[in-house]
Amino acid sequence: MPPVSPRLSPAMQVVTSAVRKAGKRLLRDFGEVEQLQVSVKGPSDFVSTADLRAEQTLKEELSKARPNFAFLMEESGASGDDNWEWRWVVDPLDGTTNFLHGIPHWAVSVGIEKRISADKTEIVAGVIYNPASDELFWAEKGVGAFLNDRRLRVSGRKDMREAVFATGIPFGAVPKKAEFSSILHRLMPQVAGVRRFGAAALDLAWVAAGRYEGFWELNLKPWDIAAGLVMVKEAGGFVTDPDGGDPYAAGNVVAGNQTLQPKLREVVVEGIAAVKARVAG
Repeated sequence: MPPVSPRLSPAMQVVTSAVRKAGKRLLRDFGEVEQLQVSVKGPSDFVSTADLRAEQTLKEELSKARPNFAFLMEESGASGDDNWEWRWVVDPLDGTTNFLHGIPHWAVSVGIEKRISADKTEIVAGVIYNPASDELFWAEKGVGAFLNDRRLRVSGRKDMREAVFATGIPFGAVPKKAEFSSILHRLMPQVAGVRRFGAAALDLAWVAAGRYEGFWELNLKPWDIAAGLVMVKEAGGFVTDPDGGDPYAAGNVVAGNQTLQPKLREVVVEGIAAVKARVAG
């Protein structure tokens, strides 16, 4: 019999209930998007509305249960007391482009951030829910990381030649294209594969689940990574910025297991440095 996960804390019960409610509505909208793909106008406006509705659902549900918590949300930004002790960090629809194209790889992501001191905060819990697959990833500091009721551990692979890494490819006006190309050029000959599935929150959840050996991406937002950071750590992995520091503020993330995360970080640092050298030269 598989091990049973520990009982959810009251705060996590609130979050899981809220993300499931938002996810149920998004899943209905996702069915409509698949029908809209054949229209001339396309589903873009519809998806924007679905995103906003999901965020409103989350805000209402979370506020009802924890009225003193502040918010940092992708669509509506920061709200609540400036001197907050606790804050919800919310991405109502991570993987919007996938959703827009009828690709069933997107998620609702909520992190719980605690203020430790005047200039320091910490992500202490997180939930990442993919309604299309009904996979609910969750983690609490000191409790562990779980997929539904199953305990998660990062991959045990130690050889770069056997490793599969995930990333995000900069597109449109997103910066860091040169850095991405430089990193990828160095990494590809060393590994078994590189994947780009288009949802950073799920990429981090999948690192925690051992599906990927690691993940890197530059220039992410707090709501993209808040829940995933604590998830990887609680699954026994490591998450830093390329220089080994805190990845949360700048949004530059390198995640992986104990053996391969430092090796991936080294490749990322080399790739960034090569671009800087070209620009300076």
